[in-house]
Amino acid sequence: MPTNQVRKKKSARKFLKGNNISFIVVLPSIFIISIFVYVFIGWTGYVSLSNWNSLAPDLSFVGLENFKQLFTSFRFQSDIRNMIFFSLLFIFGVVGLGLFLAVLLEQNIKGKWLFRNIFLFPMAMSFVVTGVAWRWILNPESGVNLFLQKFGFSPGWYTDTTIVPGWKVFDIEFGLPIGLIAVLIAAIWQMTGFSLAMYLAGLAGIPEEIKEAAYMDGANKFQAFFRVILPQLKPITFGVILLMLQVSLKIFDLVYTMTGSGPNFVTDMPAIYMYETTFKGNFYAEGASIAIIMLMMIMIFVIPYIMRQKEEH
Repeated sequence: MPTNQVRKKKSARKFLKGNNISFIVVLPSIFIISIFVYVFIGWTGYVSLSNWNSLAPDLSFVGLENFKQLFTSFRFQSDIRNMIFFSLLFIFGVVGLGLFLAVLLEQNIKGKWLFRNIFLFPMAMSFVVTGVAWRWILNPESGVNLFLQKFGFSPGWYTDTTIVPGWKVFDIEFGLPIGLIAVLIAAIWQMTGFSLAMYLAGLAGIPEEIKEAAYMDGANKFQAFFRVILPQLKPITFGVILLMLQVSLKIFDLVYTMTGSGPNFVTDMPAIYMYETTFKGNFYAEGASIAIIMLMMIMIFVIPYIMRQKEEH
């Protein structure tokens, strides 16, 4: 047998042997993920189509009846409204503030290492700790209001039930709940450090030659930033938006510890509704329906991103 054929056979055997070892190594992870993710998702979907709304299991098929009841519910309509405004303002705040701070820290300022650590510090805290801390800070009867009262201000923060502009849509007032602003402040404070770290890494990876070329072509700092540097950060911006969107769609612990559902559900979220419906009210089918809706909302954004990444590679 020719030497080349022998070498090819040996290489093929090594390749197959290596693949077999790799498959054996990841097999436990595949098995666990299959059971505790996909099988449980399938079970949740099955329960959402049943009549199991009491302690006694009742898996009789009712179709989309649980979903119909949800979308006619005042609380769930309020949750969708809150989630829309929270997601939009949260993502805008995290991306905008993170980029602004990253650009500032890239300048030659004294003690920028100290500011960098200060801005990154909130990332080390859990949402539960953040929620409890900001609940004390924004307590309408204490906290920061003790200072604001000296200037004639006394905001209700998360107890304010005002909706702006308050258009009547279905059974709710559609607009930004003023009480949700307190939660937005805490959430943006918590997650800005993540976008800051991402943008700092992105700015550090932009070659100086590109910036110098822009300046040599007559661009000032603002023109160089918006026309040269910012386009280079587009992949990072897209990634931060996607990750923050997932955080906002399934946020629970921060809101639950800080405000709960709030008066008139002005700070309620689908995850809180699902938790209270399932584990406090024992309406398992209704809670499963909320979980499936949350999963579908996340998949609407995640699946196109995954497909785009596959096309690029």
